[in-house]
Amino acid sequence: MRKIVLATQNSGKIAEFERLLADFVTDVQVLGLRDFPDMPDIAETGTSFIENSLLKARGICEFTNLPTLADDSGLCIDFLNGDPGIYSARWSGNHGDDSANIAKVLLQLDGVAMGDRSAHFICEVALVFPIGHKHQNLEVIESGRLDGVITLSPRGTAGFGYDPIFQPAGEALTLGEFTHGKKDEISHRGIAMRAIAPRILDLL
Repeated sequence: MRKIVLATQNSGKIAEFERLLADFVTDVQVLGLRDFPDMPDIAETGTSFIENSLLKARGICEFTNLPTLADDSGLCIDFLNGDPGIYSARWSGNHGDDSANIAKVLLQLDGVAMGDRSAHFICEVALVFPIGHKHQNLEVIESGRLDGVITLSPRGTAGFGYDPIFQPAGEALTLGEFTHGKKDEISHRGIAMRAIAPRILDLL
C-alpha cells in the first residue's frame, strides 16, 4: 500500500484531510505527525502561505522519506489589511488557542459594520517527494479560497479555528454550524484538496 504523510498535528485538520482524500484515493495509507513522535519542529519562517507550506512539506518529507502533503492556511480580513493572515494560528500570542484568537479578532472589529467585515480564508497545499522517488524533483502546489464575512459573535461548535465567526458568502450559517460534509464541499481546504487529490493518485 502506498503511503503519504499529512504534515499536521492539528487533529481537526487530520480528520478533514482524511475525509477529503478518501473521496479520491482508497489504496493509500495516511500517516500524520502523530506517527512520528521524534519529528523535529519545522520553523514556519516563510512570508507567505505558499512558502510555509513548502517549508513544512520539505522538512517532514526529508525526515520521513515519504511523500508529504502540507498546507498553510489562514484568515485574511480586509478591514485589518489582510491580517491575521499567516499568523492566524497564533494571532493572540498563543499558538492554537482558538478562543483567544477569535476574541482578539472580534475586539479588533468591535463597532465595525457588517458591510465592512469582509474576509476570506486561503489554503495553499504543497506535495513533495523524497530523494529516490520517481518524482523526487517535483513539487505540486494547489490553492483554495473561500470568501465571506466575520460575524458579530461566535455561532456553532463544529470545526476549529475561526469557523464559528466566519460566515461564507451566500450562506446563512457560520462554518462552525456546518456539518463536516457541507464544510468540505465549500471550504478553502476542500477546494485545494480536491484540486491536488487527483495528482496524488497519479504521482504516488
